[in-house]
Amino acid sequence: MDFSQTFDVVIAGGGNAALCAAITAARAGKSVIVLEAAPEFYRGGNSRHTRNMRVCQNGNVTMMTGAYEPEEFYDDLIRVTGGITDEPLARLTIDRSRELPGWLGEQGVQFGPPLGGTLSLGRTNAFFLGGGRGEINALYRAAQRLGVIALYDTPVVALNIENSYFVSATVTRNGQPQEVRGKTFVAAAGGFEANIEWLKKHWGKAADNFIIRGTPYNKGDVLRLLLEKNVMPVGDPAQCHAIALDARAPKFDGGIATRLDCIVFSIVVNKDARRFYDEGEDLWPKRYAIWGRLIAQQPDQQAWSIIDSQSIASFMPSIYPPIEASTIHNLAEKLGLDPNALEKTVRDFNGAVRGGIFDPLKLDDCRTEFLDPPKSHWARKIEQPPFYGYPLRPGITFTYLGVKVGIDGRLIMMDGKPSPNMYAAGEIMAGNVLGKGYLAGIGMTIGAVFGRIAGEGAARYGNA
Repeated sequence: MDFSQTFDVVIAGGGNAALCAAITAARAGKSVIVLEAAPEFYRGGNSRHTRNMRVCQNGNVTMMTGAYEPEEFYDDLIRVTGGITDEPLARLTIDRSRELPGWLGEQGVQFGPPLGGTLSLGRTNAFFLGGGRGEINALYRAAQRLGVIALYDTPVVALNIENSYFVSATVTRNGQPQEVRGKTFVAAAGGFEANIEWLKKHWGKAADNFIIRGTPYNKGDVLRLLLEKNVMPVGDPAQCHAIALDARAPKFDGGIATRLDCIVFSIVVNKDARRFYDEGEDLWPKRYAIWGRLIAQQPDQQAWSIIDSQSIASFMPSIYPPIEASTIHNLAEKLGLDPNALEKTVRDFNGAVRGGIFDPLKLDDCRTEFLDPPKSHWARKIEQPPFYGYPLRPGITFTYLGVKVGIDGRLIMMDGKPSPNMYAAGEIMAGNVLGKGYLAGIGMTIGAVFGRIAGEGAARYGNA
C-alpha cells in the first residue's frame, strides 16, 4: 500500500453506507479508499446482520407486495419517532429509497421473495438474498471491480481537520501509524454502541447489563474525533435502536438470530413478575425497537416473555429454545420468579381478556379491559399448557447520537456552516432522521441513501 497517494475520497467505515459512497464516487471516476477497523472476515459493521431495507414503491417492484407510497412511509416514521426528525432529511431519505432496489441490483445485490407472516414486511421492505452479508459481499465485489482500495484492521485514530477542511486521517496499520490524505472525507463508521464506558455515561451501571447485538468494532472513535473537531452533534445520546434480545445471547455480535419476536403474543413481566407495558400496542415492525429501552428501565434490566401452547407457533422460531413447564407455578420456579406473583399476574391478565377474532397479521380486536397496562391487540388467555418463558435483556443495535448533516450530506460545523469537503452517511448520522424509535429496515435505507449522496457530493467536489 502506497500511503504517499492523495485520494479523491477517503471513507471511514466498511458497511452498507460506506460502500454505497465508495461505489458512487468510483463510478464517477474518483480514487477511493475504504478504511475498515474490523478484520476482513468481520467487515461490514452492523450491515452484515441485517436482512432487509425499507423502501417506498408503487407496487411494481417484483420482490415486494403492494404499494408503499412516500406519505405512508413518512406517517409511519412520524408515528415511531413522535415527530422527532429532520423533515427535509427524512423526506429525502424516503423519496430516494425508491431508487435503491434498482441501483443495488446494478451493483450485483440480489433480492429474495417477499417475507410474509407476522413480520408484516412484504409490502414495505425488500429482503436481501443471503441477508446483510450477501449484500455486503456483493458491494465489496462491485467496489473492487471499480478499483476501490479496502484496508482491513485499519482503524482511524486521528483526523487532521483545518478550518473545517479535511486534510488527512491517521490510521493504525500493522501496529504502525500511517497518514491517509484525501481531497474529501466520508464518515460512515457507525455509532458508539460497543463502547460500554460511553454508554454508561448516559445509562449508568445499567449499561453493564446490555447486550450488544451488532459488531464489537463500533466504538465511536470517528464520531468522537469529529465532535472534538467542532462538528455539530445531533441526537440524544441516551436514544438508540434497542430491542428485546434473548438473555442467553453472547455479549457482542449475536446479530439478528438472537432477536425474539414472541412479545406481541405474550405477556412480558419484570423480576417482580409484573407486567409493565402494552405488548400489543401496534404491529411488531413498528414497535419491536421500543422493547430494549423498556427492559433497560426495569430492575436489573431483566424481563421474561410468558406464553402458552396456543401461541408457541405464532412467531418466527428462536435460536434458543424456550423454557417449558406444565404449570405457571413450575415455570416461575424455572425462571427464578416468585411463583405466587406470576400466578397472580397471569390470573389478572386472563380475567381482563375480552374475546375477539384473533388475527396475527393485523390489529385485531382481541384486547383487555380494566387492566393496567392494557394489552390492545392479540390478547389471548394464557391457559393452555405447556407454558413457555423466554428470558429477555436489552439488545443494543446502534446509538442515535451522531453528527449533523445538511441535505447534501455535508457535515455541519458548530458555527452552523457546512464543511466544504466532509460528509457522513449511515448510523453515524442516522440521528438526523431517527430522534427516537425505529422502523424495521430504515437503518439500511438511511445508510444507502446518504451513502450515495455523500459519494455524489465527494465526486462533485473533486471536479471543482
